[in-house]
Amino acid sequence: MPTFTKLKSGSWRVQVRRKREYAANTFIRRRDAEEWAIDVERSIDRGAPIRRSRPHEQPRIFSDLIALHLDDLAQVGKPVRRSKFMVLKALKTSLGRVNLKEITRERLIEFGRKRAAQGAGPATLAIDFSFIRTILTHAAAVHGINVSVESVQLARAALKHLDLVGNSNERDRRPTQDELNRLIGYAESNPLQFLPLGRIIRFAVATAMRQA
Repeated sequence: MPTFTKLKSGSWRVQVRRKREYAANTFIRRRDAEEWAIDVERSIDRGAPIRRSRPHEQPRIFSDLIALHLDDLAQVGKPVRRSKFMVLKALKTSLGRVNLKEITRERLIEFGRKRAAQGAGPATLAIDFSFIRTILTHAAAVHGINVSVESVQLARAALKHLDLVGNSNERDRRPTQDELNRLIGYAESNPLQFLPLGRIIRFAVATAMRQA
């Protein structure tokens, strides 16, 4: 019997073990994984070569492209970092169900306005649009999927003119030692805090290391 595993990206990993033969593949939809597994089992029973390539899958919605991007990176040993994964997870929630034909300049401007109304700042929106462009570019360049990367650029330009997309505000000061002491004191005196947050704060200040 084939083994089906749902990945974090939402795709399905299928493994077939039959008569000492093994084959595995990844698909956006479980239905495609099931059809491929049946085809592989029939090939093994007939003694025919196993068709290891994916059947023609046509992504329909934006979340399909996100899953495709994550799966491709994982297959070449380049899993995404936590920050990128969280942004893509949020985009999957807000834009995931949008049909690829509907990812137009107007729809993306509407998305940007809505995000800004929800409290997203110019720098946050700039990151969102950077990853939207990455996903669409990957789909077009690697898989030949017909999507418009230009619509992202035009929407971003429009939102920039509205001051909804831009750079983050630069910090012009460091926390004082008194502020750090109060922050560390609160962390170490909190009975609900199990992590050694005080030491983590001291280490972060001493090394200036980023979270990633």
